[in-house]
Amino acid sequence: MYLRKIEGRRTVTLPDGSTLTRADLPAPDTRRWVASRKLAVVRGVVYGLMSQAEALETYQLSEEEFLEWVRAVSRHGEEALKATALKTYRQP
Repeated sequence: MYLRKIEGRRTVTLPDGSTLTRADLPAPDTRRWVASRKLAVVRGVVYGLMSQAEALETYQLSEEEFLEWVRAVSRHGEEALKATALKTYRQP
């Protein structure tokens, strides 16, 4: 089996004991961002699987958008990333 050489870590262990790998991250050409995909990217950056700069470049995200995801998860959890919950969790 051939493993592509990458910079950085291949897996991280999350606080609940589960592991997150690069294979668990969304595809780089993702256009439809559901809460679970957003959460995977946020966890990947927060737990050191990839850098924030790498995530922004790979997924073509703005820094403001990504930081809003991180803020929402830290304040309200995964539920705040759902598009239907924007009004509930975001302040004007």
